[in-house]
Amino acid sequence: MDRKEALKTLGASAMGLAIPADLTIRENAFTKLKGNIHHSACYWCYNSMKLDDFCREARKVGLVGVDLLRPEQWETAFNHGLTCTMATIEEANIESGFNRIDNHDHLVNAYSEVIPKLADAGLKNVIVFSGNRKGMDDEMGSDNCARGLEPLVKVAERYNIVIQMELLNSKVNHPDYQCDHTLWGVELCKKVNSPNFKLLYDIYHMQIMEGDIIATIREYHPYIGHYHTGGVPGRHEIDDTQELYYPAIMKAILETGYDGYVAQEFIPARENVIGSLKQGVGICDV
Repeated sequence: MDRKEALKTLGASAMGLAIPADLTIRENAFTKLKGNIHHSACYWCYNSMKLDDFCREARKVGLVGVDLLRPEQWETAFNHGLTCTMATIEEANIESGFNRIDNHDHLVNAYSEVIPKLADAGLKNVIVFSGNRKGMDDEMGSDNCARGLEPLVKVAERYNIVIQMELLNSKVNHPDYQCDHTLWGVELCKKVNSPNFKLLYDIYHMQIMEGDIIATIREYHPYIGHYHTGGVPGRHEIDDTQELYYPAIMKAILETGYDGYVAQEFIPARENVIGSLKQGVGICDV
């Protein structure tokens, strides 16, 4: 299941938290965190659990928040002492985004309505998408995105909210998605020219599209406002079953002076999903 499919099932009833008898990750292995990385996780990867149950377990793991929650879900996170580290709204659509002028009025109105609510709730980040190319060349897509984002960024500046466009791969998970390379996103940031518009750098997606993760982060970190993780290949656990070495990546992120959030966005392949989350947090806790 990919994110697009999972987001459609966020309201599904819980299947319960299964913890096998041969749990290989000690229960308290990563409860004492260093505090250098502000850990989060994307709820869609764990939505076989009720959000209330997930938040309870996430707090035990050491998370400070949950990514990709809609406004009606924020209170559940707050009730567990967590924040929403990256908000989303129903109108946020990976395939149909700001690169289509016909979408601008609808998207600007929807986001303009939620931005004051974000500020009132003490939240900072909200996700947007470029949309798919559908034959549109990259320059036109970039210009259209900048045109659509311009009025919205002015609203975000008034409320001190950061609008973040996610970099996604168009090779495996999101065919035809336009914001699929760091440089395309960076050029868009330059056009928008506001500290209230940044890139959500998804390490999993960008490893698939271009690799060179650490060098890219070092060069373009001023344009990055948020990070997602994931194992390559397969988008599963970020342990030694995959090709990326996350401790080095996290150290490189910290070296840039980054003080935002890093959200786990891998799909657990093991039955003990909270054990996998705990392991991922521990690996990234440098």
